[in-house]
Amino acid sequence: MFRTAFALVVALVLALPLSACQPAPAVPAPPPGPSDAAVTLASLRRLDDHPLWTMTFRGGYDRYTGMTATQPEFGCSLFTAHGDPANPLFARNFDYPHQPALLLFTAPPDGYASVSLVDTSNLGLTSEVDFATEAGRQALLNAPLLPYDGMNAKGLAIGMATTPTAEPTRHPGRTSAGGIRIMRLALDEAATVDEALAVFERHNLDFTAGPPLHYLVADAAGQAAVIEFVDGAMVVHRQAGPWQALVNFELTGTDEPTRQADPRYATASRALSTSDGRLDQAQAMDLLSQVRQGHTQWSVVYGQKTGEIRIATGRRYDTVHTFHLPMG
Repeated sequence: MFRTAFALVVALVLALPLSACQPAPAVPAPPPGPSDAAVTLASLRRLDDHPLWTMTFRGGYDRYTGMTATQPEFGCSLFTAHGDPANPLFARNFDYPHQPALLLFTAPPDGYASVSLVDTSNLGLTSEVDFATEAGRQALLNAPLLPYDGMNAKGLAIGMATTPTAEPTRHPGRTSAGGIRIMRLALDEAATVDEALAVFERHNLDFTAGPPLHYLVADAAGQAAVIEFVDGAMVVHRQAGPWQALVNFELTGTDEPTRQADPRYATASRALSTSDGRLDQAQAMDLLSQVRQGHTQWSVVYGQKTGEIRIATGRRYDTVHTFHLPMG
């Protein structure tokens, strides 16, 4: 009986290590999901017959990779309306030869989420047909690099306009950035006007691929500034009151009578002064309609605290598209 019990114990002891060493049943690997590029392109939607498209970019991108935006001269009108601290607005007309437009949402892992508008002609997409080609769809993956105006989730908004001359800063050791790319860097990296100015100061601006530019940048706290480049120096005109306006002449070296001689600037400044910079989204869009030109391609109003975005394409102010960027 003892031998029988002993044999049973030995058998159990020997069996335990063997069972413990058995490999666990194989767990099937999950099937590979769609790539970030595929998810991005699947989000592409046509909104109107301008055509205006929208797309949400999935994943990150190298905002420093080399890419230029070649373009002829164009106009633009921009203004801030910061009289209501609860509802600061940034508004802009993009005046340029007719091309498709793309409203792009991005959320890079190393930067702030943002929304921006892109003239897709600089990606090689100049007609609706181009959006259906493989080459065109691949080109859309570079859209984050070419924002023509935009706002990030911190309420920082930025846009540009041509100016007759601009002599950008040249400092040894600084990285060069194109006139459009610098706005992507600001949207990704800056939450305030001071931080956006620091982004500009870290780079040498390169306007060789396009016309000289100046910029209007504003934040959700009601700060704003025009950035210009004169005689190799960056000149900053900070917003002195509850609004600021910018069109296609330099603020540097011009007095108020000279500025008021420009019809678009005069119209915007008069409306903003009369309202003490207090406009709602509809009133801001109405003011954009008053300063439109025959080649205004889009008019956009960014709510810098609400995250509301309103867009009208092709001077059709009776049809306004509304979107929302989550803020925070």
